[in-house]
Amino acid sequence: MLRLARDGVSARQIGRTLGAARSTIQDNLRRAAGAGLHWPLPSELTDAALEQLLFSLAGTKAGQRWRVEPDWAALACELKRPGVNLMVLWEEYRDIHPEGYGYSRYVAAWLM
Repeated sequence: MLRLARDGVSARQIGRTLGAARSTIQDNLRRAAGAGLHWPLPSELTDAALEQLLFSLAGTKAGQRWRVEPDWAALACELKRPGVNLMVLWEEYRDIHPEGYGYSRYVAAWLM
């Protein structure tokens, strides 16, 4: 992919050649540029090291939660008690954290 890009081949044509989506090629070329990788790659660069350079931050989001997370493990135990339901637990959660999740988001997070 890097060799083809260096030779001026379009991302669309690289995708056709490699059997990958154009957007995947563009994303990988962007990652390679961000990691300072150019063709030819250094001979001492292993596949594992290359993967680490390109994808070490994939799937992570910087920052923090906007709302206080409930203690989901404790809620699972509380739900086993008679007369306890998600509405009761959410009301207790909102008493402690007024800026916390609304009921629909609270229930949706519980179901995930």
